Amino acid sequence: MSADWFRNTTWDEATERAFDEKLRRARRKEQYLRIQGNALARSHPEVALKLLDRYFALHDDFDHAQAYVDRATALLVLGRVEDAIAAYEAALARESVFPNLRTQAYLDLPFLVASCGLRGYYNRAKELLALHESRLVFPVEHFRWHAANALIKADSGETEIASTHAKRALCAASDDHSGFRYHPSIGLVTAKYDEIILKLKVLYAA
Repeated sequence: MSADWFRNTTWDEATERAFDEKLRRARRKEQYLRIQGNALARSHPEVALKLLDRYFALHDDFDHAQAYVDRATALLVLGRVEDAIAAYEAALARESVFPNLRTQAYLDLPFLVASCGLRGYYNRAKELLALHESRLVFPVEHFRWHAANALIKADSGETEIASTHAKRALCAASDDHSGFRYHPSIGLVTAKYDEIILKLKVLYAA
């Protein structure tokens, strides 16, 4: 079991029993359910979804936006893309009501749409990209924003604009410093984007 009983990255019957025992004694059950759901979203998505369902069943709605994003993460692992899109939209709707608690849904959704070539959602993706450009801070955010634009523009036949966005995405991917003095390595583009980077190189060279 994790040192933090609500941040387990593995899950079995013993871990579940220990978690539930701690949870029964906890005052803020909702935050522990949400955090544990997040920790398991990629490795144990079905467990994560059940934990998040338990979170949503409670009355405290403070962290709903992030909980919807965590739900989307788990759903994507299970291949439930349409349901994941709905979860991202729910996160964005929540943010519109409580804008002080914001997530990465504004980028997660258009990046998903662009990288999967979901043409039926292109207009929505472009709307979100245009609306939230001012929120970009870290290199990975600039990378994903320009990458999503590049992929959508390329698939829509706008090759010149796609090439420009591809170039800017690749520049962001090459950054080795976040721009923050005390956190130089936070928010950089990692190897998990290698496949997208290859596509962007092709678009830039076109």
